[in-house]
Amino acid sequence: MPLTMAAVGEQNKVFRVNGLDDTKRFLTNLGFTEGAEVTVISRIAGNLIVNIRDSRVALDEVMAKKIMIH
Repeated sequence: MPLTMAAVGEQNKVFRVNGLDDTKRFLTNLGFTEGAEVTVISRIAGNLIVNIRDSRVALDEVMAKKIMIH
């Protein structure tokens, strides 16, 4: 399921990152790699603030939909 469907406070693992090569590279550089643990900190108007690899990252809804979790 996409990251946008994760509940606030729920810990998940990144399963796959979809999108064009530039998008995948950008998200990989932010820490969104297969097996990385990600937790949604807050959700505001579809945008997410997540905790990944001891960093907080803000994502808009379009980018968050490209990150598949399980």
